[in-house]
Amino acid sequence: MRATANAGGASRFASVASSGSIDSMPTLTIRQLDEKTKTRLRVRAAHHGRSMEEEAREILRSALTAASPVKGNLAETIHRRFAALGGHEFELPRRDPMRRAAEFGK
Repeated sequence: MRATANAGGASRFASVASSGSIDSMPTLTIRQLDEKTKTRLRVRAAHHGRSMEEEAREILRSALTAASPVKGNLAETIHRRFAALGGHEFELPRRDPMRRAAEFGK
């Protein structure tokens, strides 16, 4: 296939521009990835029609751009989670006064 000079120049420019932007991007190497995780990544990538590398980038991108969870104490978090279900008032059982500790050795 023969391209015209103008189209070839544009194609060459796109190739250089593309490789230039890729060369300037950081690289991440993930070592000791177990086979089960690698297989799941491959299947997920195929399901989305992406390469494994692109799928990994998308997973990282979505995980790191998701909104941070609301900070608070455990009681507030539990209350927010179950507030929509409605509250229940419980009658607290009667408590007897504390007993005195046994005294040994006298």
